[in-house]
Amino acid sequence: KFIGRCCTGDYDAVIMSYEQCEKIPMSIEYRRDFIQREIDTMQSGIDELSGDYRSRSNNRSSIKDLEREKKRLETRLQKLIEGGGKTKDTSLTFEQLGFDSLVVDEAHNYKNLFLYTKMRNVAGLSTTDAQKSSDMYLKCRYLDEQTGSRGVIFATGTPVSNSMTELYTMMRYLQHDTLQQKGWSHFDCWASQFGETKTVI
Repeated sequence: KFIGRCCTGDYDAVIMSYEQCEKIPMSIEYRRDFIQREIDTMQSGIDELSGDYRSRSNNRSSIKDLEREKKRLETRLQKLIEGGGKTKDTSLTFEQLGFDSLVVDEAHNYKNLFLYTKMRNVAGLSTTDAQKSSDMYLKCRYLDEQTGSRGVIFATGTPVSNSMTELYTMMRYLQHDTLQQKGWSHFDCWASQFGETKTVI
């Protein structure tokens, strides 16, 4: 009923809870294409690490992590293809609602977005992935494509609460194209540009 009102009403803006936003799905086709792109990115990372003979032994755990994550994505893709992306609520997709902008308050709730890195034994490098963060990332990418990267606004008092990776994550949501253009789309490239690993008292 709520989604139907979003679609048929002549509103300047729609305010909804995080939970309600998460329940509005992206289309199966968009999710499928996105997951496939992520799998391709993982594979290129695995190939890059495997091809570096000098440090292959050092990279073994990184390769295993990437292969594990790639397997997880492939399973998700297979489920999506087989199940047709069925959810309990069969409703309109996010794309069909015609939103042209997204303003996210308390945006730090979406800081757990998966990233992969070759770095090991560095405190604070979180590589966990929350479903709500992946969903938000998809919606941000879709709106970027529709609006030329001008459709998303994040508001938060604590963009960084625990780790440097949170800065990178915020840039992925808001400046994806800039990261791509500069060649900083992988975390390690970004980190080497803006930070350094130090062990101090």
